[in-house]
Amino acid sequence: MSKSVLITGAAAGIGRATALRFAAAGYIVGGFDVDRDGLAALAADLGSRHVTGELDVRDADGWRAALDALTSRTGGELDVLVNNAGILRSGRFAEIPLADQQRIIEVNVTGVLNGCHAAYPYLKRTQGAHVVNLASASAIYGQPELAAYSASKFAVRGLTEALDLEWAGDDITVRALWPLFVNTAMVDGMDIASTRSLGIRLTADDVAEAVYDAVQPRRRLGGVHIAVGRQAKLMRAASDIAPSWMSRLVNKRLTS
Repeated sequence: MSKSVLITGAAAGIGRATALRFAAAGYIVGGFDVDRDGLAALAADLGSRHVTGELDVRDADGWRAALDALTSRTGGELDVLVNNAGILRSGRFAEIPLADQQRIIEVNVTGVLNGCHAAYPYLKRTQGAHVVNLASASAIYGQPELAAYSASKFAVRGLTEALDLEWAGDDITVRALWPLFVNTAMVDGMDIASTRSLGIRLTADDVAEAVYDAVQPRRRLGGVHIAVGRQAKLMRAASDIAPSWMSRLVNKRLTS
């Protein structure tokens, strides 16, 4: 039987590119999102072998329905879960409405929590299963003008580390991807100090390829965190050896 993957936020950007990458590799893809038009376009590109559907990742019941829709075609197994859905608001913390910041936490953190919890039984019964959580290089050090988003990715980082240890006995690996800014609709119109300093150099296809690479057998012995792109790799390597005061200084210079 073909391997399977469930991808959230699959209607556009990184999620769509990831869905197409796994489909090209022969996986049965379950692509879910809240964007109906984007889902219709994805379904047309994927074909009838695959599953698409609406899912608000904050909705635990919706998760169960999405998993049932996909695993009904796979004998109840799930090889890969990709928690990609996320939202972002940039700007000064005090100037962004509180409701918008709360929604960032709900989607980016609660959505990943819901997905991991709902998918666990399917992953456990699948040999060599994987979870890939989309974190961010903003989880290296808290980012001004991205405070709530950065905090949400620190939460994803912690959850990933904990579950990778906790689920190792169930033959489930859990990985976090750490891209910097990616050229998708999420960063349209964004003009903050860090984008001016670092630019927007990654494409959705770059990240999709990194997601696919993260679930290859040779990756099972690798680290939990996978930086995507040269900039993120350099920043992560530097953070591993630099004292905290230096990390703060570097981030202050990049974001001011």
